Amino acid sequence: MIDGVLIHPLRQVADERGKVMHMLKSTDPWFRQFGEIYFSSVNPGAVKAWKLHTRMALNLAVVHGAARLVIFDDRDPSATRGQVQEVVLSPDNYQLVTVPPGVWTGFAGVSSFPALVANCASLPHDPAEVLRKAPNDPAIPYAWNPVAGAASFP
Repeated sequence: MIDGVLIHPLRQVADERGKVMHMLKSTDPWFRQFGEIYFSSVNPGAVKAWKLHTRMALNLAVVHGAARLVIFDDRDPSATRGQVQEVVLSPDNYQLVTVPPGVWTGFAGVSSFPALVANCASLPHDPAEVLRKAPNDPAIPYAWNPVAGAASFP
């Protein structure tokens, strides 16, 4: 597990009418600050990588479909520098993943339909605090392999 990354199981309350999917409360001990909430879709087989926020913490959950979240720690100094962490998020594996600033993240769509990722970010979006790399950047030791049954990667 990458230093500073937190994973918490989330509660879903279902009945014959549908369900409520809890994500984050201001009373949760891991809640730090509210900036904005946004949703991002990830198409089957698509890769959205790599992104690093210099000041923003991410609070991520997948509410529809499934997405593989990959996290790479390139922080100096960090006890987990050079490590990669993967977690598949979906309603069947409904968890909140908190990613601290300074850590690279990326997603791959692993369901046969688009995944919907929710992010309760600690700060409002600011393009000046985001760094980006191509999915195949050699500085990150990770290969985005297609998932069986998913569409081809571009």
